[in-house]
Amino acid sequence: MAPGLQLLFASVAQEISVPQDALICFVHWELVSQGYECLGAGDRPVSDETKSELLPPGWNANKELYTLRYRSVDDTSEILLKAIMVESSIIINAMDPKLEQVVDLTLDVADYIDGDNLKNFHRVFRKSEDLSQQLLTTIISPFTSRKSKAEKASVKREIPSDYDPLRIPPRNSEPSRQPNRINPLGPFAAGGSDLDPFGGRSGGMIVDPLRSGFPRSGFDPSTGIPGRLPPGSVPPGARFDPFGPPGSRVAGPDPDHLPPPGYDDMFM
Repeated sequence: MAPGLQLLFASVAQEISVPQDALICFVHWELVSQGYECLGAGDRPVSDETKSELLPPGWNANKELYTLRYRSVDDTSEILLKAIMVESSIIINAMDPKLEQVVDLTLDVADYIDGDNLKNFHRVFRKSEDLSQQLLTTIISPFTSRKSKAEKASVKREIPSDYDPLRIPPRNSEPSRQPNRINPLGPFAAGGSDLDPFGGRSGGMIVDPLRSGFPRSGFDPSTGIPGRLPPGSVPPGARFDPFGPPGSRVAGPDPDHLPPPGYDDMFM
């Protein structure tokens, strides 16, 4: 049995006159045990009401309809509790006035209250554990679980005190990436950067022999090509497509090779 129930029962024992009074006393203390306090009796709040663990004045003025208002200790949830007697049963209805969330539970009063021992705390309540479990599962948990979900949703991610959203993170903080090594013999090596501009490739649609990926010799076109290209003709670092092996003679026929018939006839 919930600790503190005996003290509450003793404070209202003189007011308990019917079995449902004792049952409402038990329901009230279950709510208090789960972090709620009573604001008062009736549907409408009053100006000077304060939260309390005790049952308010006039809580059992109507033996057929009990109306009590509760608010959680942290002020995040409210419950309007109504208990209606229907013959030998009591229908407990609980609602959150803000969200209009409603739950209810029907109990046979005689199953949980000994009407012959209304003044005896140790004998008035029957099957206390079962009653407590039903109240927790059906009446209280729908409101407390919703509050727990809201609290989890409102938890903010911890941010370092020196965090600056405008600061560009250093390069070493970025995850390391393996460079994309392009196979120069692949069918899509030429023009790869144009086809995939974000792939980290170099080179465009123009095939650059000096940047194709093949091993390069020590040839520097800016020094010129003896007999064909004077030094300085190609700026240092410029893209250059060599037109023959360095040091080789220009291939092809001599300009005077195989002249047309009569080429030396001045009247032709």
